Amino acid sequence: MKTECIGDYVKFNGKDYPCTVSLTMNMMGGKWKAVILYHLKDTSKRYSELRKEMPFITEMTLSLQLKQLEKDSLIVRKVYGKKPPVKVVYSLTDFGKSLIPVLEAITKWGNQVVHEKGEFINKI
Repeated sequence: MKTECIGDYVKFNGKDYPCTVSLTMNMMGGKWKAVILYHLKDTSKRYSELRKEMPFITEMTLSLQLKQLEKDSLIVRKVYGKKPPVKVVYSLTDFGKSLIPVLEAITKWGNQVVHEKGEFINKI
């Protein structure tokens, strides 16, 4: 029997999931979560840096996704300073870093698809 099917469901952080794939996709799935995690995999970044690297994401969506990733303990938000303007930096937690091999596999697969069936576009 497959490991992810040992029980009728899995429980994590008080939530029930039908399998481990469902758990994983809940935590990093969707249109933007994996992209945000990818951009944080090598270094910590400020909100404005993330916005520049992901120009198609809205400010509201980025803010909501960062909060969700922080709630799921995949990223940490550090605030420096007490008076405005404060400096806020986001980085992967050790738990979040455990997803780096998954992010790299997703990147490798995406690159392969583009090389075989698409094209990379550079802005002029």
